[in-house]
Order: sequence, then structure tokens, then C-alpha cells
Amino acid sequence: MAEARFDETIHAPIRLRICGLLRPVDDLDFAVLRDTLEISDATLSKHLKTLVAAGYVSSRKASSAGRGDSRQITWLSLTKTGRDAFAAHVQALQEIAGSATRR
Repeated sequence: MAEARFDETIHAPIRLRICGLLRPVDDLDFAVLRDTLEISDATLSKHLKTLVAAGYVSSRKASSAGRGDSRQITWLSLTKTGRDAFAAHVQALQEIAGSATRR
């Protein structure tokens, strides 16, 4: 299990939700992530830029086999570093919540 470590980069609500949605999957389409979070392209891009800069998320573009045009789909995934940081952050939150309920 990961050692608990609060992570300011992940903790922002939208970035926390992005990591939570990416954790159980290999990758996720940008549009699906945007629609699930109910945010704009610009807002999602801004938060992804922060996560990519931290080394937590990777992205790749690929053509969609089901489309007749040449539009590229952006696929996003948590890196190993991102998965470890997210697990450590969740552990830290659980410790914080656990100590609050023990009073």
C-alpha cells in the first residue's frame, strides 16, 4: 500500500475527480472525461496541463476507427507516477478523515 502523502496538485477538486476517473481504466477519451465532469474543454485542458506537467497524466492522439473523417481523439491515462501519487493522496485523506472521527 502507498505511504500516505497529501498532494496539493491532485487535491484541487477537478484534478482529484480526473485522477479518480482515470484510475480504474487504461485510458479515457477527452470528450468522455469532459462530459462526465460537466466542464468545458478549456477548463479540462487547463487541469490536464497541470497533471501532465507533474508527470501524473499522459495523453496520446489516435484516429478513431469508427469515424469516416481524419479527426484525432485524445486519449488520457494516469502514469505509474500518477497512480502512485493518487493512491498516496487518497491514503492521506483517509487518515485525515479517520482522525477526525476518533474524537
